[in-house]
Amino acid sequence: MTLAEGNAAPRPWVSVVFPAYQEEAFLDRAVRDVVSGLRAEGQVFEVLIVENGSKDQTRQVADGLAREFAEVQSLSSATADYGKALRHGLLASSGTFVVNFDVDLYDLAFLRAAIARLGDDGATGASVVVASKRGVDANDTRHWTRKVVTGVFSTLLRIGFGLKVSDTHGMKAMRRDDVAELAKNCVFGTDLFDTELILRAERAGLRTAEIGVTIAEMRPARTPIAGRIARSMKGLAVLWWRLRSEAKQGR
Repeated sequence: MTLAEGNAAPRPWVSVVFPAYQEEAFLDRAVRDVVSGLRAEGQVFEVLIVENGSKDQTRQVADGLAREFAEVQSLSSATADYGKALRHGLLASSGTFVVNFDVDLYDLAFLRAAIARLGDDGATGASVVVASKRGVDANDTRHWTRKVVTGVFSTLLRIGFGLKVSDTHGMKAMRRDDVAELAKNCVFGTDLFDTELILRAERAGLRTAEIGVTIAEMRPARTPIAGRIARSMKGLAVLWWRLRSEAKQGR
């Protein structure tokens, strides 16, 4: 394990980031499961809960978990924004690897397999590994309307942006030192932060990979599909123009 510069504590093997909005019903169990599983690995780790704009008891639950477990940190933002919460957690992390989970979708088997794909050497392993709902060995059990939306979104990214992986949303593992500066340059939040980050990673020449996973809904979608489609299409148009302009400027 690498020692952090100027600090006697070893650098965490992995940082797990949990964005948490209105998650008082799910957060406690998810964090306990992950802490228990990672302790069994025998490696140093950290779990960062990023509460953002909750009106329920999510922040109090997060604070209680941080008091109970030395590995857990409770962070908070006043604005309800999933993408900004992901970005905040990634940049606040200190692990060699960073994995983002949702409190209703976490999978330690994916974490282990993804870190193996990232490898010990950034020169030979991937920099980002995505948990794909559409790739080889994937099993998406969600309602057909959500699967169609994911398929259309992924197709647009492949055709319009040249995306190499088949998915951008959901669980993913990253080599922190490879993507931290890219995350600082990301301007989108909400549904598009992780999409922008992966696109920037691929355009920077970093390797991306994917592992097919099983997706099962634990609860209904929180936002209407129609509203999310409209928001995403508008955001993709702006993102396409921005990346195109940056490419012209050689940035």
